Amino acid sequence: MLVVTRLRAPGPHPESGEADGEELRRGLLQALGILAAKPGYVGGDVGRNVDDPTLWVLTTRWQNVGSYRRALGSYEGKMHIQPLMVHALDEPSAYEVVEEGTDLNEPQPRSLG
Repeated sequence: MLVVTRLRAPGPHPESGEADGEELRRGLLQALGILAAKPGYVGGDVGRNVDDPTLWVLTTRWQNVGSYRRALGSYEGKMHIQPLMVHALDEPSAYEVVEEGTDLNEPQPRSLG
């Protein structure tokens, strides 16, 4: 499975004057390191949009959706990754990888419950 999470960086930090997105960048790189250590992780990247430098992306690949959800629900996920999600755009982020000869899920939204 593929997870694409887009995030919008806040403006410059008022106290430190730190550049736009530097704190988010560090947080995303730390998040990627945490996720990379979890079972089921296949790969991932952090990126910054070339046309809008306030827009960032965290992409990860997983063996299955359960591995991804367990990684986010881990202690490290709750402490270090979930706080970053305040900057995430409100949109679906989990995707099935389309491969030749495989069946895809039904084209309908899934319940969270």
